[in-house]
Amino acid sequence: MATRRTFLQTTTASLFTGGVAPAILGAADKADAKRPVIGEGDFQFECHHNWGSVPKHITWRNTHGVAIDREGFVYITHQGDVKSPCDTVVVFDPEGTFVRSFGKEFAGGGHGIDIRRENEEEYLYLSDIYNRQVIKCDRQGEWVWKKRYPRDAHLYSSLEGFRPTNVSFGPTGDLYVGDGYGSHLIHQYNSDGKWIRSWGGNGAQAGKLKTPHGLWLDARPGREQMLVVADRANARLQYFSLDGQPVEILQGVRDPEKSGETTTLKDEAGRDVTVKNVDGLSFPADIDTWEEFMVVPDLHSRVLLFDTENNLLANLGGDPAWTEYVLDGMQVRKQPDKWKPGKFVHPHDACFDEDGDMIVTEWVEAGRVTKLEWV
Repeated sequence: MATRRTFLQTTTASLFTGGVAPAILGAADKADAKRPVIGEGDFQFECHHNWGSVPKHITWRNTHGVAIDREGFVYITHQGDVKSPCDTVVVFDPEGTFVRSFGKEFAGGGHGIDIRRENEEEYLYLSDIYNRQVIKCDRQGEWVWKKRYPRDAHLYSSLEGFRPTNVSFGPTGDLYVGDGYGSHLIHQYNSDGKWIRSWGGNGAQAGKLKTPHGLWLDARPGREQMLVVADRANARLQYFSLDGQPVEILQGVRDPEKSGETTTLKDEAGRDVTVKNVDGLSFPADIDTWEEFMVVPDLHSRVLLFDTENNLLANLGGDPAWTEYVLDGMQVRKQPDKWKPGKFVHPHDACFDEDGDMIVTEWVEAGRVTKLEWV
């Protein structure tokens, strides 16, 4: 770890410009020379595609979420099939060996998963898009509670408008729920589960959201703690204060020459919100942080890595020709024989482990989990 921190501190002089296709190299110094290495400079990662020994009683389908507990165990959610249900939460040890599974009752709805330590225990928070609920359970799958839409907010006429995609946690125990496939709202609860406020709603102006798919507390060193939301259909990451005020936007653009430019966008109250252009950000799905880094899985076939100032360090998989191929008709996700080593199809979630390596889950029909190890 000390060696890695030392060389990472020198990387600001050698940032990897977004939009450039990453090198794919043979991992000749590894025991398995067939594993590709992607990225450039100090940001190269060995790809372990199809990581994790999936047992026969699990029919992998549309791997969605990933979270890692303090012991290093990896929790993967997949959608499964409501007509032929199987467990939708699958747990692996740090080496990828199957440990246990649970959650057959969530078949068809397995989506986001996050872990929070509360006193000496860790709890899972699951977003079930089929049954339209958020579940808190222990690491063995025993329920603590479930939540549906907040009735106190008076924002829903029925459960049909609520399809939560992910949750995040505030620094004092608050819970934030992103209704990404329903109302496009963020709901905030206190540590006792009492609704505090909601904000967002469908739109493109600052503070509005189109598919707030993932969200995370950005508490990296040197930054004010804020909630960052993967505002997917707006092709942007949107920062909010902990009480829901828009603060900053990272806006995806397709012109490298405009990357880094800043403009402003007004919110509902007429206040200017700073907008920074980012070439390579296209369809962000979720967020995670580790030390000074932030990872953003993007459904348009890439995984993005940012520094503390939100400069783009690496666009892993950012190959325009491959992305065009994958997005043409969206059929490649159903055709594993067309997937390429070192290429992503539709990254849906990504999570750092304690060493800064990453687990990436992809929204592909047969499911796929990739481990990215720093080289």
